[in-house]
Amino acid sequence: MHYDLSFNKTRQDSTVDHYFSHAIADPYRWLEDDRSEETEAWVNKQNDVTFDYLSHIDFRDDIRALIAKGQDYQKNSQPFKRGEYTYFYQNDGLQNQSVLYRSKEGKDVEVFLDPNTFSEEGTTSLSVVSFSKDASLVAYSISEAGSDWRKIIVLNVETKEQIEAPIVDAKFTGISWLGSKGFYYSSYDKPEGSELSARTDQHKLYFHEIGKPQADDVLVFGGNEEEKHRYVSGYTTEDDAYLVISASTSTSGNKLFIEPLNRDGSYRLTVLDHTDSDTYVIENEDTHLLMFTNLNAPNGKVVSYDVVTSEWTDIIPEQPQPLDISVGGGTLFATYMVDVLSQVKQYDFSGNLLREIELPGEGQVTGFSGKREQTELFFTFTNYVTPPTIYQFDVKTGETELYLASASPFDSEKFESKQVFYTSKDGTKIPMLISYRKGIEFDGSNPTILYGYGGFNVSLTPNFSGVMASWLELGGVYAIPNIRGGGEYGKEWHKAGTQQQKQNVFDDFIAAAEFLISEKYTDSSHLAIRGGSNGGLLVGACMTQRPELFKVALPAVGVLDMLRYHTFTSGEGWAYDYGTSDQSEEMFNYLLNYSPVHNVKEGVEYPATLVTTADHDDRVVPAHSYKFISELQAKQSGDNPVLIRIDVNAGHGEGMPISKSMDLMADVYAFTLSNMKVNPFE
Repeated sequence: MHYDLSFNKTRQDSTVDHYFSHAIADPYRWLEDDRSEETEAWVNKQNDVTFDYLSHIDFRDDIRALIAKGQDYQKNSQPFKRGEYTYFYQNDGLQNQSVLYRSKEGKDVEVFLDPNTFSEEGTTSLSVVSFSKDASLVAYSISEAGSDWRKIIVLNVETKEQIEAPIVDAKFTGISWLGSKGFYYSSYDKPEGSELSARTDQHKLYFHEIGKPQADDVLVFGGNEEEKHRYVSGYTTEDDAYLVISASTSTSGNKLFIEPLNRDGSYRLTVLDHTDSDTYVIENEDTHLLMFTNLNAPNGKVVSYDVVTSEWTDIIPEQPQPLDISVGGGTLFATYMVDVLSQVKQYDFSGNLLREIELPGEGQVTGFSGKREQTELFFTFTNYVTPPTIYQFDVKTGETELYLASASPFDSEKFESKQVFYTSKDGTKIPMLISYRKGIEFDGSNPTILYGYGGFNVSLTPNFSGVMASWLELGGVYAIPNIRGGGEYGKEWHKAGTQQQKQNVFDDFIAAAEFLISEKYTDSSHLAIRGGSNGGLLVGACMTQRPELFKVALPAVGVLDMLRYHTFTSGEGWAYDYGTSDQSEEMFNYLLNYSPVHNVKEGVEYPATLVTTADHDDRVVPAHSYKFISELQAKQSGDNPVLIRIDVNAGHGEGMPISKSMDLMADVYAFTLSNMKVNPFE
């Protein structure tokens, strides 16, 4: 396909920033003004060229049809009880947003909330849904055009009528009720300038009393200019005895406070006055709080905290594997990650092991949560080639039975997912799950996507994706390594990929690519790398460090300007993982050495690149992607196309309507295969 690089040399200006003794040019600074007419014109021009290019790929529509066929089946969530009703989410197949249904014993199932009716294009999504303690009221939050800013709407559960004006400008928030009197939620003050990119660094917790205007909401925590917290949350225990307040300055580590709610006069108890751990309350028995913590226990443990004496007692001690904890039916469920695969044990509140739960296979398990009085709970099992299947679990006997099989048309028997271990640059062993069609020939010619994240303690566990399944049906290989920076092996694995150890993450990913090539799963002319957000940074760094290793690069909503990321929205909260350019000259130099925007070199042939972002992304602002593609288009050598696809009226990805996500992935796959010179339908 003919591709002309001369179409779009982006205007450069003379902006220069000074860091310590260094002068750093930032010629595309003007693209940070996301609401300007010039930026809008630039977006439209870039999209025109990109979509024209994509329209000339013969099999693009066939891929879109294949993805739609693979997604067109009924999908259900685990059910949950609130009051007299059982609720569940369901998507009939290609609905843009899943619908919340409910049923009462002896009554027909009815629609409770249908977010497809919230906006014409399905771009308004349903976020948190929280019921009052007596289940008479419900508060739910919505996101418009993918923004992190939320509105909170309160309904009468029985009549489904809205009972008061919406709460506006909430952000990074849960909704936690105090009885049916009102609820706690979090927000920032609306920033000056663009609400999509201006810095937000003072998070606050409010209490909203039902029937009163938002202007009367009580500030519970935050608002101290001398000690700003970027992330603040508050939640009540199930018995409404305590308000738990968590306060963080970054995405890792939190302070913890407790406010007794059922006594005359309010006071606040400090459980933790530092951010050296991730600690949260999971349940309480009178004055004893059951908490998860990784304080002096990098893999996590469960402790009992005595509110009266401030004593900590281990309930479930730390194990060699990372712990995730849930509570339901008056018991604890400890899910351990054993080489990325789930293992579940049930304990009582005293830490006595009740049983190890037999799972349907090797994969990921989610669920095992519910109210204390429930005798039956639900869990979902999945892996990369097994669509989510819901099981019912008897709390007392431990018996498990199938509740709802997946209706996915994907034939799992024809595919397999295999775990391998490979060696990174410094000798560290890294696990990777590789999925493909059974019987595929490993001759070095298979189109392969290597997907990664590697940050923020996020674990990539085996989870079925209909869109990923479509790639396998197209004859592709999909490989997901569990690189450092994630949480797959606990807090130490996370730390090994942070700040001045961040290069470990890129080395791990590059080593995964080299393994796939050496083992003849693929070769460099058939290898694509993909990742989103922090994973977009991963792709940007690896393609600029080893451009010859990959044929295609697919950075999505990426953090790509590492010198300025902390100046946008709540980006400064990511400093635990990245460090900042004004932290020290040493940290500045380290960031400059890998920052994708600053490491595009003149005359280098970079992989065929499709940068993807969205104009309403207010978490990782699109200026990152705009500046990176401008650098690539100005300096690219050779014939590989370097393009950007910008979704309009969309955000960081959460709540994206199915129609838009299918369009996006059809374009990504078409671009990838076309540049590998592979027609999957021949």
